[in-house]
Amino acid sequence: MLQQITQQQQEQQQQQQQQQLDSNVCNSSMSRSSSHHLTLKRVATVVSMKQLAQDESGGNAPPPNPESISQCQGAKLPMYIYADHAPSKMQRIPSCNRWDVGTDDVDTSSPLCPCVDDSSDDSDQAYWTKPSAQAYSNDGAVPCMPSSPYLGDDPMSSSATTTAELGTITGRSLLDTVLLALWEDCAEKGLFRYDVTACATKVVPGMYGFIAQLNEGRASNKRPTEVIVDKVCQPFTEAKFNFKKAYLKEVLFQFEPRSASGAHINDNSATANKDDEASYEPLLLDSAAASSSPNLVLINVSPIEYGHVLLVPRVLDSLPQAMTAATFMQALHFAREADNPYFRVGYNSLGAYATINHLHFQAYYLAAPFPCERAPTALLPKQQSSRLSPNLAVSRLTSYPVRGFAIEVLSSAVGALEEAAELVGYMVSTMQRADIPHNVLITDSGMRIFIWPQRYAEAQALGQVPAEQLDTGVNPAVFEIAGHMVLKRALDYEVMDQDWAWRLLEQVSLSEERFVALINTLFGKE
Repeated sequence: MLQQITQQQQEQQQQQQQQQLDSNVCNSSMSRSSSHHLTLKRVATVVSMKQLAQDESGGNAPPPNPESISQCQGAKLPMYIYADHAPSKMQRIPSCNRWDVGTDDVDTSSPLCPCVDDSSDDSDQAYWTKPSAQAYSNDGAVPCMPSSPYLGDDPMSSSATTTAELGTITGRSLLDTVLLALWEDCAEKGLFRYDVTACATKVVPGMYGFIAQLNEGRASNKRPTEVIVDKVCQPFTEAKFNFKKAYLKEVLFQFEPRSASGAHINDNSATANKDDEASYEPLLLDSAAASSSPNLVLINVSPIEYGHVLLVPRVLDSLPQAMTAATFMQALHFAREADNPYFRVGYNSLGAYATINHLHFQAYYLAAPFPCERAPTALLPKQQSSRLSPNLAVSRLTSYPVRGFAIEVLSSAVGALEEAAELVGYMVSTMQRADIPHNVLITDSGMRIFIWPQRYAEAQALGQVPAEQLDTGVNPAVFEIAGHMVLKRALDYEVMDQDWAWRLLEQVSLSEERFVALINTLFGKE
């Protein structure tokens, strides 16, 4: 009996001890929880080499932003439809200070610039002469720039612009109307990084009329370069910035050929038969589903000038910044559809200050002639030019700081633009294979094309660019080479004159020996 009592007492004591222990644990846990004394120590995550490779290539990247261009397939966007087999529009306006040149004045047997003597002098001096100081004009003959890039109801007219010098635009194309309206709508929505209309702009006195713009906003807000500057051809990299990562709200419209837009045309009751090629009239659809890889026109959020846009061919195909004849043809159509001599389309290769390795062209309005449009030219020797189509003329710029080519479309016949695109595609692909950086400019509504091979990055690497020029931070891309100098410092804007621009651009040019060697590579020896 005594043993049973003792055993029961022991069991009770054990139960009490267990209850006390449970109570202590519970109270301790609550105390630690309420006083936040519990902590977690972060330890390094162990990943495999495969995971690291995926991360570097974007394999572990977050899912695409539903508001980005990468998700544009099927999205309802405005669509501009152009006739891709229409005749060219013969509108040669800027030609060596002769802004009154019309179709009837064109002589297909003469150089691009009728006032230049097409002599056969083979000396370097004959091709390469810097204008003398006496040739500079300081009497106000160079047209003044408008006080603002926004030029009232007609963006291309201004009382500050000399009508006799710049010519008169009598009408507005459909693309002009649509592009400017949508661009200004984006400005009202605050989609640009700065107000480009506040940038000071002036024409520098001199026979070429170099244009200076002080654009401090572009210097501080423009996306940094993410490409190797000494390689013209580089593979597309998904992990780096590309236009698929831009916002869909930055898109103005799709830019599609008539031949690829049959379904959309058939769905539009206000349109004539899609097989009726006689009209060649463009068509604007307010809303159309984007294809699997549309050609898009979007704003440049860091604009240089009024109406600055980007043309991105086949945006979802992830094309690197390497132009072909087919993609250049789209840029020619873009310039032709704008049908405005103040609308220029430019291209920069990698190594020639393209900052994004995703195929794109840039375009904007500037109500003044570019200096390159005023530069004299000389046709290539007959033996070389005889290998070209009779619809085209190829010249080299003379008395200009950067050696380059000027190509003119001499015929309005169907197929003439295609021949120009094939020639430019051939020239550019040759330079791509030779790793020669290059810039291309389209003017005169697609009827004139400038091509500049350049070596500024090479000159920098070799220490050949003077320090005072490096300090300006000017990157001579296509528009700078054409004579529109986008400056980052107020000091440079104040002191810039024609000699200043000339000295900087001379560093861009190939030597005469290298340029002639390139001519021979492209067109054969004389």
